[in-house]
Amino acid sequence: MQLQDILFSQGFGTRRICYGLVQQGLVKIGPDQVVCTDPSAAFEETGLVFWVQGERWHFHARAYLLLNKPGGFECSHKPGTYPSVYTLLPGPLRQRGGGAAAGVQAVGRLDQDTTGLLLLSDDGKFIHRLTSPRHHVPKVYEAQLKHPLDDQQLARLLEGVVLDDDPRPVRAQACRALGSHQLELTLTEGKYHQVKRMVAAVGNRVEGLHRSAIGGLLLAEDLPPGRWRWLTENEIGELTKKVGSTSAAA
Repeated sequence: MQLQDILFSQGFGTRRICYGLVQQGLVKIGPDQVVCTDPSAAFEETGLVFWVQGERWHFHARAYLLLNKPGGFECSHKPGTYPSVYTLLPGPLRQRGGGAAAGVQAVGRLDQDTTGLLLLSDDGKFIHRLTSPRHHVPKVYEAQLKHPLDDQQLARLLEGVVLDDDPRPVRAQACRALGSHQLELTLTEGKYHQVKRMVAAVGNRVEGLHRSAIGGLLLAEDLPPGRWRWLTENEIGELTKKVGSTSAAA
């Protein structure tokens, strides 16, 4: 692939901008950081490492990211009251691919006051597989509650509660007390404000909410709020494999 096309695919601007970056000597290739000023120079993309204006990048045909979402951010490219969670990412990740749907997209949304594990990708099939209700991908939440948690509330959450927009009972796949006012809840659906509404239906109230896992992928303690990282090939494979096996069993 030509170098200008590589930069374009990775989100470094229009093809004209990418052409200019190369011509101006602002792009270096490989571990030896060799300056390339020929926009049409061809390189093998797989495993390619390059520098743009002094910043190191790896070529990724598709982007798969894990972000530790802090509170006070909206999962929207056009936020209303709060800043967009996408501002926590480098510009190229927000511009990958160009066009109307450029950049990575959140794999499901978290409310502005909810923290924790948020996946992002520019792979539409990956996003659909993890968000489609028929795949039943488990998501684990930790909720801080206003009132003490009791066994009756836990039992009702497991048995199922009726929410105002669906006559079908919605139940937790698993739940347990983490403390007198702390609840761990595993869900396989993604309804609007689902955890908060389920907890309200059993007579309690969520004061704080944190997502700690998706499909067996855990949010590591060493990734601070507001920071992100690339998913590993093994993690991507495990996520998609579990989605496939869960869907087959459903």
